[in-house]
Amino acid sequence: MAEAHQAVSFMSSDGADVELRGPVLQDIYLSGLRSWKRHLSRLWKDLLSGVLPASPLSWLFLFSAIQLACFLQLDPSLGLMEKIKELLPDWGEQHHRLRGLLAAALFALCLWGALIFTLHIALRLLLSYHGWLLEPHGAMSSATKTWLALVRIFSGRRLMLFSYQRALPRQPVPSVQDTVLKYLESVRPVLSDEDFDLTAGLAQEFLKLQASLLQWYLRLKSWWAANYVSDWWEEFVYLRSRSPLMVNSNYYLMAARAGNAVHALLLYRHRLKCQEISPTLLMGMRPLCSAQYERIFNTTRVPGVQKDHLRHLRDSQHVAVLHRGRFFRVGTHSPSGLLSPRALEQQFQRILDDPSPACPHEEHLAALTAAPRGSWAQVRQTLETRAARALEAVEGAAFFVSLDPEPAGLTREDPAASLDAYAHALLAGRGHDRWFDKSFTLIIFSNGKLGLSVEHSWADCPISGHMWEFTLATECFQLGYSADGHCKGHPDPALPQPQRLQWDLPDQIHQSISLALRGAKTLSGNIDCHVFPFSHFGKSFIRHCHLSSDGFIQMALQLAHFRDRGQFCLTYQSAMTRLFLEGRTETVRSCTREACSFVRAMEDKEKTDPQCLTLFRAAVDKHQALLKAAISGQGVDRHLFALCVVSRFLHMQSPFLTQVYSEQWQLSTSQIPIQQMHLFDVHNYPDYVSSGGGFGPADDHGYGVSYIFMGDDAIIFHISSKKSSTKTDSHRLGQHIEDALLDVASLFQAGQRLQCRFRGSGEEDSGHRCGFLSSKTVDFETPKTPADSEPFQ
Repeated sequence: MAEAHQAVSFMSSDGADVELRGPVLQDIYLSGLRSWKRHLSRLWKDLLSGVLPASPLSWLFLFSAIQLACFLQLDPSLGLMEKIKELLPDWGEQHHRLRGLLAAALFALCLWGALIFTLHIALRLLLSYHGWLLEPHGAMSSATKTWLALVRIFSGRRLMLFSYQRALPRQPVPSVQDTVLKYLESVRPVLSDEDFDLTAGLAQEFLKLQASLLQWYLRLKSWWAANYVSDWWEEFVYLRSRSPLMVNSNYYLMAARAGNAVHALLLYRHRLKCQEISPTLLMGMRPLCSAQYERIFNTTRVPGVQKDHLRHLRDSQHVAVLHRGRFFRVGTHSPSGLLSPRALEQQFQRILDDPSPACPHEEHLAALTAAPRGSWAQVRQTLETRAARALEAVEGAAFFVSLDPEPAGLTREDPAASLDAYAHALLAGRGHDRWFDKSFTLIIFSNGKLGLSVEHSWADCPISGHMWEFTLATECFQLGYSADGHCKGHPDPALPQPQRLQWDLPDQIHQSISLALRGAKTLSGNIDCHVFPFSHFGKSFIRHCHLSSDGFIQMALQLAHFRDRGQFCLTYQSAMTRLFLEGRTETVRSCTREACSFVRAMEDKEKTDPQCLTLFRAAVDKHQALLKAAISGQGVDRHLFALCVVSRFLHMQSPFLTQVYSEQWQLSTSQIPIQQMHLFDVHNYPDYVSSGGGFGPADDHGYGVSYIFMGDDAIIFHISSKKSSTKTDSHRLGQHIEDALLDVASLFQAGQRLQCRFRGSGEEDSGHRCGFLSSKTVDFETPKTPADSEPFQ
């Protein structure tokens, strides 16, 4: 995701290359203190909601059972209650019975707490088991079946969003020797023999002189804090980055519908607050950390001169709305509760009907949030004194809404160009029509199309994606629309008008806005977005090949990129580490020796299809092994990153770590998962399924590629690059991806009845295998093309 760009800038002049003040032990101590503070602040809330996994009623039941035993002249405490009585004050003989009740209550409380603690320890030990990850897909050993049964028993019956939170194990610190060896293995395909020998020498020097000390600090932090790397990742990769947020630290999600959409988002927030959202289970078995959900709403990234910070409010009962350069505050609640979708639609229509123009300098004010963070921080100090109420209304909103006056989305006349423009509008807009500091901006175009622009620091894509899936499904299938196209329900004429925000902007701020706008337009104009649906086959075909769908796509991307650039490059694929408490992401380095061998074979006319297929399977297997290692906390990059942070605290120069963070990720990739497939019907209602999203490239001469499986028979790719680069072209790479997928699919012609047509006059010169799916032989149902329907919302 967008994190790849931020990781690249970690050691650069515009990233986190600042002097770290204070000893590393103090930072580790404060990190642990923040972890324990979060832990205790959640404890009381979870106690009342029954997440422990027992509610106060279970204590009352236990107390009643003890009283019953005492009535039957039994002592379940084995004399402990009598000892507790002796410790209580002597209130006289008349209060003897009260002392007995109090002793029984205290004993019940201690026993209840001990039982809960035992359950949590047992569950944590069970969740530390990762053997299920190593088993073949679809096969489950007896040990894993037993483990799964025990997890379900100890989890309790009523699962809530944070039911597993305190039972999640902490992310382990890998062996530094293993990490360095894995790193050297990952860079071998992209380095010359001379460069590799130099890197290997630096690695050995690092292991001898510095690694053990740095590793000791990481182990100390892993014991004391909730996660040894996640808070540093948030701080140094995101909050200390001085680059503009637009393109660099935001991503978009695609999907009419203002009143219903806002209402659905607020319904999601209510369910989140009440913990009515079920915890996410990986492969239906292993719970993932839910900590990132807490900052979806009511969150703003506040700029600082050297470091930003995330401001999160417990609640907010309004949204901030931007339309034609004018800012409004729209209340979302009345005394009777959340406003109905029709009432919200009424409020948005009032804004659209308001003919008042934007005030001087107000129209382009939001461009400041797309400026370099240090510049925006200085201007914001002026806004805090001159326009504090307006600024608070925006930053304190539940989220930001942009009513875009232009249409967007798929058109039948030019589906390809319209999708590209749609993606560009969501990622960058016009540079002054998004408030990039907010956790997310809901963008509603004039033709009713929707989209999200999401700031990356507070959480990763699966979190916002989960919210977006709920929003689209609720907006369509639960809320719906009346026959005349309005939201269901009745308007409320008694509602006050949306409040127009007043900005007292001094003339000297005009220059800052103009500079920010110029920079934002330059950045926006330099992004080349391309979205294309691949409809020849999808997950169903790959599943019939008995291969990992993600590994299949990653190897096809390696082939496509090699054909595009003529060389191999470091490839960044984002993988989650939410198996662990407060885990975020890890990098899968997809350009492996096995992948390179497969690509070379595909480009070698002397190689046969069976030979290529053997190499392809080996490459996919290697990718799956790397992915499983990353998920289980045994990846390379986050460990190296944490070692680098400690070295900076200690002012310790490490040529090896400097070399690691001088590398460029010319191909950054990510899969956008559909996590709640049960909410959608892709075949009958394709218009109401998100077609994924995208992000900017991590390198000036690189690509950003995301992909999403649409049901079983289609894949949608989102590609980005920079127009200023003479080496990249998003449309060109898109064509290479399509060709590569078809060429790889042609290798399976015997098993899946595919035919390969290649070595024609035009393809012979290119040296590529040219494969395609023959409609005469493949019996998979072909999905509608974009010209036939509009599945990209």
